[in-house]
Amino acid sequence: MSNERLSPAGWRDWLTFGLFSPLFLGLAPILGKLAYKGAADPFTVAAVRTTAAALLLWVVYLLFARRFIFIFRAGLISCLVVGAVNGIGSLMYYNGLHLVSASVAQVLNSTYLLFVVLFTRLGGQPLTHRTLLRVGLTMIAVVLLTNGSVSFNDWLGVVLMIGNAVMFAATVILSQRILYEMPPQTVTLYTLTSMAGVVIIARLLLISTIGWQPLTQQASLAIGALGLTTALSRLTLFAGVKKLGGLQTTLLIALETGVTLVISVLFLGDVLSVIQWAGIGLMAVSLSLTRASDIRQAETRRPVVHLGALPIAAGDRGLTTLAHVFFRRRAQLPVPPVSLPAPLPPAEPDLPPPETAERPHHA
Repeated sequence: MSNERLSPAGWRDWLTFGLFSPLFLGLAPILGKLAYKGAADPFTVAAVRTTAAALLLWVVYLLFARRFIFIFRAGLISCLVVGAVNGIGSLMYYNGLHLVSASVAQVLNSTYLLFVVLFTRLGGQPLTHRTLLRVGLTMIAVVLLTNGSVSFNDWLGVVLMIGNAVMFAATVILSQRILYEMPPQTVTLYTLTSMAGVVIIARLLLISTIGWQPLTQQASLAIGALGLTTALSRLTLFAGVKKLGGLQTTLLIALETGVTLVISVLFLGDVLSVIQWAGIGLMAVSLSLTRASDIRQAETRRPVVHLGALPIAAGDRGLTTLAHVFFRRRAQLPVPPVSLPAPLPPAEPDLPPPETAERPHHA
C-alpha cells in the first residue's frame, strides 16, 4: 500500500477538490459574521445567500450549459430530498453561528467528519485502519487550530451546530448515491434550488415574528459573496464526492478550518500560535496518508443499497429502480424477489430428421 502513487490526473483532482472546496467552505463563517455585523438576521442570511446561489447557477446554465438542466424524475426527487436536508442544516448553521463564536462554530461544525464515518460504516462500507487514523488526526488538528479557545456557554448554539453537522453528513452520503447516475453540475443545480425553497419558506413563516429589515451595504456585500461561495462550494463538493467518494472528500474539506485561519492571517492581520501551526501540520500528515486506492475505489466501486431484503446495485437506472420499489412498498404491493437468471439448458446436438418409410401403394 505504501508504494502506491497517484496518477497525474489523480493528483489534479485531489488538489482541486482538496483546495477549492475547503477554500469556499472556509469563507462561510467569516462572511456570515460580517453579515451579522451589518444587522442581518440568520434566517435572512440563509434565505438570501441560498436564493442568490441558485439563481446564479440557473442563469449560467441557461446561457452556457443547458445540457446540465435535463434531469429524470427519480433523480429530481432525490435532489429535492438532499436539498431539503441541506437546507435544514443551513438554517441550523446560521442560527448557531449567530449564538456562538466562530471558533466554537468551526469545531462543532467539523464533527460532520465523525458522522460521515458513522453513516459510511452503517451503510456497509468497510473502514481501513489508515482511514480511521486520518479521521483521528483531522479531529485533533481541528481542536489545535482553535487554540483551545472553546467554551460551551450557549448550549442552544452548540446543539444547532451539531445538528448542522449531522445534516451535512447526511447530504454527503445521500448525494454519493445520486452522483453515480448524474453529473455533479445537475445535482448542484437542483439541490441548491431545493435548499432555496426550504429556507425561503422558513423565512416567510417568521416574517410576522422577526419582520423584515432592509439590508445594509455591508450585509448585502457579505451575503452576495456568500451566494457566490455557496454555489462554488457545492459544485466542488459534489464533484469531489463523485470523483473521490463521500468519505475521502470529507477528509479533504475538513481543511476548511485551516483555510479560515490562513485567510485571517493574510487579510485580517491575525497571527497563528505554535499550537495552531501544529494543527496545520497534523492536517498535512493526514493528507499525506492519501493513497491511489482511495480514488480508484471511489471511481470503480458500485455501491449496493440494501432495501430490506432487496439489494440494488447503482447502475444506469438505479435511482429509478429505488423510486419504483419505494412507491410500490408505500402502496403495500408485493415486491418481486431479486433472483439470478436460471442457467440456460445445454444445447441438444443436431440430430438428422427421422426417416419416413414409404407406404405401399394399393391399386
